[in-house]
Amino acid sequence: MPELVYAEVSEAPISADFLSKLVADQRCGATVVFTGDVRNHDGGKEVASLSYEIHPSAPEQLKIITNELIVGYEIEKVAVAHRYGEIEIGQTAFAVAVSAAHRQAAFNACEAIVNAVKENLRIWKYQKFSDGSDQWVNCA
Repeated sequence: MPELVYAEVSEAPISADFLSKLVADQRCGATVVFTGDVRNHDGGKEVASLSYEIHPSAPEQLKIITNELIVGYEIEKVAVAHRYGEIEIGQTAFAVAVSAAHRQAAFNACEAIVNAVKENLRIWKYQKFSDGSDQWVNCA
């Protein structure tokens, strides 16, 4: 049974290396790490700043989303983190680390976790652009 060893939603910087070490396991020949980093452009515009707002249930929701998803994969350990608040260009906003005996299982699980979190976590991105315009993303 896969184990969720870490699930955190916080304002603290995310270290992909830290997550990778958390999922390290001698049974595993593969560790896959995804980082979603803040880029300096979106939709043809230059991003000047970015922040994330979270629903109060987001920390618990991240655990639920991940735990429900990982049961279908032949993996050992998972660590996932998402930031909120102001995040500088180039910094990591979201990261996932997965360990498994084989690489394809780790790749598949990592991709599925990323997609499920992006689709279901109650978190909203607010971007300000260099031209003075702004945009909320993932708002219902």
